[in-house]
Amino acid sequence: MHDWLANLPFSDPESGCRIIEVSFNRGSRKDFYRNTTMQLFEKGDLVSVEGVSGFDVGEVSLTGEMVRLQMKKKDVEENNPEIKKILRRANDKDLDIMKQNKAREKDALTRARAIARQLKLDMKMSEVEIQADGRKATFFYIADDRVDFRELIKLYAGEFRLKVEMRQIGARQEAAKVGGIGSCGRELCCSTWLSDFKSVNTTAARYQNLSINQSKLSGQCGRLKCCLNYELDTYLDALQNFPDNAETLQVAKGTAILIKKDIFKNLMWYVLPDSNKQYPLTIERVRKIRQLNLQNNVPDSLEPVEVSTGKPKEDEGGFVDLVGQISLKTLEKADRKKRHGHQKPGHQRQGSGQGQQGGGKQGGNGGQQGSQGRGEGRDNREGRDNKDGKNPPPPGGGRNRRR
Repeated sequence: MHDWLANLPFSDPESGCRIIEVSFNRGSRKDFYRNTTMQLFEKGDLVSVEGVSGFDVGEVSLTGEMVRLQMKKKDVEENNPEIKKILRRANDKDLDIMKQNKAREKDALTRARAIARQLKLDMKMSEVEIQADGRKATFFYIADDRVDFRELIKLYAGEFRLKVEMRQIGARQEAAKVGGIGSCGRELCCSTWLSDFKSVNTTAARYQNLSINQSKLSGQCGRLKCCLNYELDTYLDALQNFPDNAETLQVAKGTAILIKKDIFKNLMWYVLPDSNKQYPLTIERVRKIRQLNLQNNVPDSLEPVEVSTGKPKEDEGGFVDLVGQISLKTLEKADRKKRHGHQKPGHQRQGSGQGQQGGGKQGGNGGQQGSQGRGEGRDNREGRDNKDGKNPPPPGGGRNRRR
């Protein structure tokens, strides 16, 4: 139980509840103890309490006004003189003694099962809990019928040298003590927060339109899952809107039989004779057909509604031409510049020859331009060779040497 009043201050702390809830053995067992000391305990503190002919060590699980609600829930009177007392805050000596005795529980459980098997008793030893001071041991067992364990107690007392108490538990309590992971992927409810085990039957599964499959509806304890009761009230409230006495409907094709009710969509599913097809009908349509049948009228058809059984398909992305979205003009310009920048000398000669040929056709002026172009081409070639560090030009320049 969560103490939501823990951080709220009280004007009169003396009038608060002096009863503290203490848990033992990792929360598998809880009990109420009276705080007669002058100390204030908080949740999580280790305390030494009165035990059987000694003391026991437990952890404070609840304090304050919330303890009164728990006591009222379990029908425990606050002024009950049988409530034991808290002795002190657990010290190092108490914790060392508790660790030594708790280490004996595993071997004691193995030996207790062997002794019970030798006596051929129809019982299953589930857990052994030894008191912190080692003077008492509680043996938890499971049995379908009544077991005569008088001889067993004598053997246990002689074997373990302590006071023995036998306590019978159910399958759900055993699962709470053992613990585990449920089919939902979470830790078992009975071993974490569930304290009251209510009866569960297959009627809860029928109201929720669940298939009666024993392997799927059973938990680790072998009984029906406790979570079948969680949403049962919601289903019962929703089923009140559905019409009664509508298991069969008379139509022209025959008698329609009700097979299931869908409370989320407010639909009732029927089947017709000599057909495996299921027909979903709305609640209003079922009531209308029911009224017609009471008036000795038979409708021609059920007039079912269309129900989409699958999820809407998502639009799948088609082929996307990413190359077409990129302009190749910039790449072509860069390639063109690269080719012209690394052009060979033969291309320059070809250009100069064309200029000379053009000059011959157009007359003397053209010839001069062609010769000038040939000379510039030669100068460019010589300049490029000079840039690369090869064939340096003679002093005075190439053009003066040509002249």
